[in-house]
Amino acid sequence: MYNKFKNKLGEGGFGTVFKGKLRSSRSGAIKMLIKSKANGEDFISEVATIGRIHHFNVVQLVGYCVEGSKCALVYEFMQNGSLDKYIYSKEGSNLLGYKKMYDISLGVARGIEYLHQGCDMQILNFDIKPDNILLDENFVQKISNFGLAKLYPTDNSIVSLTAARGTMGYMAPELFYKNISGVSYKADVYSFGMLLMEMGSRRKNLNARAEHSSQIYFPSWVYDQNKEGKELEMEDITEEEKKIVKKMVITALWCIQMKPSDRPAMNEVIKMLEGDVESLQMAPKPFLCPQEMPVDIHDNLNHTCSNMEVTCTLSPRSWR
Repeated sequence: MYNKFKNKLGEGGFGTVFKGKLRSSRSGAIKMLIKSKANGEDFISEVATIGRIHHFNVVQLVGYCVEGSKCALVYEFMQNGSLDKYIYSKEGSNLLGYKKMYDISLGVARGIEYLHQGCDMQILNFDIKPDNILLDENFVQKISNFGLAKLYPTDNSIVSLTAARGTMGYMAPELFYKNISGVSYKADVYSFGMLLMEMGSRRKNLNARAEHSSQIYFPSWVYDQNKEGKELEMEDITEEEKKIVKKMVITALWCIQMKPSDRPAMNEVIKMLEGDVESLQMAPKPFLCPQEMPVDIHDNLNHTCSNMEVTCTLSPRSWR
């Protein structure tokens, strides 16, 4: 099966993605699962999850293939790749201005809200990050990668979750510290907040090699700047773009609050992004700071965590 594909698009913990041509002559993204993931739960989980989803801002599963012990998932091909290559580079910034970045963030928020509230089952992604936001030929944003996603009933329930995995820097604190709260859809809200902060500021939220310790955890530094009435230093930005960035940053600060109960649900996040920046109340300062984290966490900010044993509590779908 591997020999048929040569155009490699990317590689991750669940397998390798190639570009291929479908029978309809259009291009597709072929996700070849590694053997340990193809033999059971992960493959079935992703097919069952993504097969339920039909939303403009979520990547579409076209089909799947099983050949002996090898499994592949076929997705619509997203020509402009993942969002991460546009956030952190000057070239990417020139292609996607602040207004477009704001539009993308709003589309991602709508996609997550659909996953949480628009299906017959609640779908938690657990891996919202720039790498998993794909852009089509028109730079329309779509959420991808449901290898870590879990399906839950819409009513309140407690579920034993043995693989609450994600990427360091985007994972909610309750995944690490059980005494904070049970894990709920608010974990995705937290991840979106970290993503939104990076989209607005055009830089990584966590940087263990920052010149000043106050800037290691960027959201905390941004909060201090806002509190002191200072604006973020950005080159070639208009007054309208400054308002857009401020709205994204304040919304992000609400999303990354330490306690899940203090974070808004995604429908509230959408209202905040769509509203006027003047109507937004400043969020409390994010309590969790990397200075309080163990050194080994600093050294592995971009590594993926796996096999974490946690208890998952599903909260009612309302803010607080």
